[in-house]
Amino acid sequence: MLAVLPSIWCDRSVAGSEQIPLGSSNFNDQKPLLQSSYWYEAINHNGEASFMQPSCKTGYQVFRNVVTDFGADNTGNNDASTAIQNAIDSFSASSGGCGGRDANQYGTTGQPAMVYIPHGTYKMAKSIQMRLGTVLTGDPTDLPTFKAVANFPNDHIIYAKDPVQPGTNNFYIAIKNLVIDSTDVDKATIIGHIDWTVSQATQLTNIVFNMPNFSTGHAGVTVALNYPPYPDPSGFNSGIILNDLTFNGGAACMIMNGQQFVLKGMTFNRCNTGIRANGFNFVIHNSTFADCTTGIDAHGVSGSLTVLDTVTANVGTLVSSGYSGFGNAHNSIILENVISSSNTVVLDNSPNPPLTGDIPNAWVHGNMYAPGNPEKKYEDSRFLTVERAPVLTTNENNYFTMKPPTFQEFPIDQVINVKTVANVPVQGDGITDDTANINSVLLQSTGKVVYFPAGTYMVSDSLVIPPGSRIYGDAFASAISAVSSTKFLDPNAPTAMVKLGLPGDVGVGQIVDMLFTVSDILPGCKLLEVNMAGNKPGDVAIWNSHFRVGGAAGSRVKTACSTTADQCMAAWGMLHLTATSSAYIENMWGWTADHDLDGGPDSVRPAPVIAVGRGALIEATKGTWLVGTAMEHNTLYQYNFYTAVNVCSVFQQSETPYWQGIGNSIIAPAPWTAFLQPSDPTFDKCAPDDAQCRMAWFELVTNSKQVALYGGCVWVFFNGGVGHSCDMCQKNAVEISNSSIVSLFGTNAKAIESIVISDGLDIAP
Repeated sequence: MLAVLPSIWCDRSVAGSEQIPLGSSNFNDQKPLLQSSYWYEAINHNGEASFMQPSCKTGYQVFRNVVTDFGADNTGNNDASTAIQNAIDSFSASSGGCGGRDANQYGTTGQPAMVYIPHGTYKMAKSIQMRLGTVLTGDPTDLPTFKAVANFPNDHIIYAKDPVQPGTNNFYIAIKNLVIDSTDVDKATIIGHIDWTVSQATQLTNIVFNMPNFSTGHAGVTVALNYPPYPDPSGFNSGIILNDLTFNGGAACMIMNGQQFVLKGMTFNRCNTGIRANGFNFVIHNSTFADCTTGIDAHGVSGSLTVLDTVTANVGTLVSSGYSGFGNAHNSIILENVISSSNTVVLDNSPNPPLTGDIPNAWVHGNMYAPGNPEKKYEDSRFLTVERAPVLTTNENNYFTMKPPTFQEFPIDQVINVKTVANVPVQGDGITDDTANINSVLLQSTGKVVYFPAGTYMVSDSLVIPPGSRIYGDAFASAISAVSSTKFLDPNAPTAMVKLGLPGDVGVGQIVDMLFTVSDILPGCKLLEVNMAGNKPGDVAIWNSHFRVGGAAGSRVKTACSTTADQCMAAWGMLHLTATSSAYIENMWGWTADHDLDGGPDSVRPAPVIAVGRGALIEATKGTWLVGTAMEHNTLYQYNFYTAVNVCSVFQQSETPYWQGIGNSIIAPAPWTAFLQPSDPTFDKCAPDDAQCRMAWFELVTNSKQVALYGGCVWVFFNGGVGHSCDMCQKNAVEISNSSIVSLFGTNAKAIESIVISDGLDIAP
């Protein structure tokens, strides 16, 4: 276990875009390329923004095809940037005085837009600006290309961060299935492909970045800490995961400045530097570096860098970093299962020679703690043997990973729009109880893909997803929401809103791009319960699907929860992986709201005070993979591995509730004291009035075996409410009890007195 305590600027000016309403024919005279066979392009898109005011909702179109709706030229002959920007910004032809999406009049969740890019080449003469709630998605069967002109005027091709909010509040933005090409731009010109200064519940995946080989000016992805004029804190960010990206050429393919990131499935070819990392916690997972001068420049990492299951070929140095000095935990490095043909780690001013060659098992640089021993041991360069559970690995001993599926292999007649099944009406309007009819559609659609268009699907009892199911939503806009019902009111007998299989089920159960929430204060509602296991890894899996309790339109939690925690036991818990389950989960944020996303500036409203009981409860034993997940602001714990076996978690980020701690009379386990389960912490080792001890655990590992946790982030920012700062805010973070073969690598903490307690002994103070 390693326990660690731990820029680039953008010209954001984008040329104004002409407002063309949906359906307009004011297009250039070009002949678009033939339509794709991809089902998502052809299916009926009848989604909606459920909680938009009626006068603006009429005619609002969530799905926008940049070619057929806005006339973008996909032949590469004419500039397409204006048409693409119009598709992002436009409201609707009948919206009257509602204005464009660029004004953010409808909040983060109230103006979803699925902007679809058919295959072809799109000439980019200027930058495009993303907006909150926007998904830019290309045809995965034939990736479309954004090609920058030689005299490109801006310093980024795409600005993903919406300037109406700081980076820490930029949620619900995605770009996927795309090629971005700057090879016509002089290789010395300073240009980035995407400014990705965003935070949780975002997605950047399946993108190819083409740049001049060994450029001195081009970058693929940049994340800024601030923007000019300095210091501008709007660049602060809190990201989770970027996955399955390919970089060809470039000066620095990724310039990453932020709190934490996991970069999974990255491929770097012919670049000077693959990743320039600046932040607390970085995890590089299942990646490849080829023909690069430097793989990872980690001089800016102040916490830990973890590299797993990574291969290099003809790379000068895989990891280049500074030497923090004997006994210093800053800039810790963990390598596990790495293939390297040259310099593997080079530390400036280190008394040791460079580390070279393969790391067949594990190697560490930093402070180590052993079970039962509170004395840290500084390891300058040590090889370790780490036991991986065979059920979690492939033939190469890599941990299993899987790309987010698009289900492109399914023809259109094998994809069911949940809202268009004859005689089984499903509304998704945020009003109608759709429980029975959704369950009916799911039962008759096994073996197919069930598409949930944007909208809020209200349920009063469990939705049961049977084996053979594949669920696909409009990312961040397709929500399942529990309504006030007797089923969801009893905290002693919670009911799952969504069940992925029933106990003992075996088969395929996959969920892509869905959101889970509640519309009322429901102390007996468990949002998602996974019971199913697959015949092979990945059969049961969830990608880019998130939880949100409070903070948004369409829920009483937003309006009724600003006083005390006992008045807002809004949900029993978020995620439960039961003992019969085996699941792969990638890119998931479980968020109990600490601020409002919709309805005006945060400064004019009280901060929400919400007491969701639990984050993620993992009781699975057959194989669990968590890649790029976060659980925040839940009352009892964020992650609880209870009687769990065979678990690999690659990056888990968490925060305690802002209302907990000194200054609040309600201390854990309150307000859940009368409703504790056997798996819940009791806080009985804390003094009755010790508010900083009686705060939510970040990670609990109890009666468990073969649990490997990489790249943990345990952050505390406030005591007793938003804005109430503190220096040492919480006493405890992680507890391990009665468990074996448990590893924590790269655990980073902020403002915590004791990071790890192992069987009652404080071993990482």
